Amino acid sequence: MNFSTATPSSAPAQLGNASQMNKDIVPQSRELGDVIPNRTPAARDKKPEAKPLAHFVAGGLGGMTSATLTSPLDVLKTRLQSDFYQSQLQALRSSHPPPAPTSNALISMTRTAGMHFSETFQILRSIHVHEGWRALFKGLGPNLIGVVPARAINFYMYGNGKRILSNYFGYHNVEQTPMGIHLAAAAVAGIATGTATNPIWLVKTRLQLDKSNAEHGKSRQYRNSYDCVKQTVRHEGIRGLYRGLSASYLGVTESSLQWVMYEQMKMYLARRDSLKKSDPAYEYTTWDSAELWGGRITAAGMAKLVAAAITYPHEVVRTRLRQAPTVSVGNGRVEMKYTGLVQCFKTVWKEEGMVAMYGGLTPHLLRVVPSAAIMFGMYEFILRMFGTTS
Repeated sequence: MNFSTATPSSAPAQLGNASQMNKDIVPQSRELGDVIPNRTPAARDKKPEAKPLAHFVAGGLGGMTSATLTSPLDVLKTRLQSDFYQSQLQALRSSHPPPAPTSNALISMTRTAGMHFSETFQILRSIHVHEGWRALFKGLGPNLIGVVPARAINFYMYGNGKRILSNYFGYHNVEQTPMGIHLAAAAVAGIATGTATNPIWLVKTRLQLDKSNAEHGKSRQYRNSYDCVKQTVRHEGIRGLYRGLSASYLGVTESSLQWVMYEQMKMYLARRDSLKKSDPAYEYTTWDSAELWGGRITAAGMAKLVAAAITYPHEVVRTRLRQAPTVSVGNGRVEMKYTGLVQCFKTVWKEEGMVAMYGGLTPHLLRVVPSAAIMFGMYEFILRMFGTTS
């Protein structure tokens, strides 16, 4: 039997043919005719080195940056969530009667949203006029003290938890990691973060709701963060520092939902980017890289928008529990108005209606959406500086 193999007639031709072959295949042997796969993995398939502490640093810096830039809206959101500032909102609405109702649902919804935004910025301006610009950053100190460790812990627990769970269950390709891994890592991270930082958030909330001299003509209840902690422990015990913890645990649903949506959108962007790079006819440019990063930042904001809108009522209940208002029960005695998570939900719903469960939603979304975009953008960027990825 005659075996013949067509070979190029010159060495340059052979080199030319070899350069056209797949990078993962060694050229065919003339003697044996075997095709031998390349055992050296491609450079793009190398996994970045795992650096656990990088997540801690990146999360802390990202949280600090976003909290500072969005502090005024955080103050406004907290005030609108409390029952005390609901009276100010009602007075503002009474001075500006709503427009006549219309049968068109779209027009009605647009008017309501426009009025809500107008009220939000009027109250924000009122804080600046009556209390000064410093009031817009009231509670920023304890907020930063809370945000930096909270975000550092959350991103550290999530990033490393996702890696450990993925390795344990054999998911080594990040683009194929199932949603359950992301959900489990996010839940563990949320519980750990809430438990560790609840006292700090309680102090921040009470300082933001503290009555100022301009409003009541008498001294403030708390001089500073330390005084707030001291008075809380004296009157309510150590357990007082953990008021609202149950609502914080309920808030794990928000952070978990946000992480899962963010990861799914990021995986879609990664697959899309991989297809571009693998196409030999496509010229990958700086614009494509910028588009990938812009997509990630947008994904972070969109994930937070959806998660926050769905789970917002727990924010109101958590603020009410931390605020710890009292009611008179006769004979000069007072007791806590809100005694627990379920009781607080029922009381607010009964006394103020469902609308109160969304008090402060507009400034909250105005704050958390850009905050999430800034924070996650910083997180991803700093991880790249450390030579690793999320």
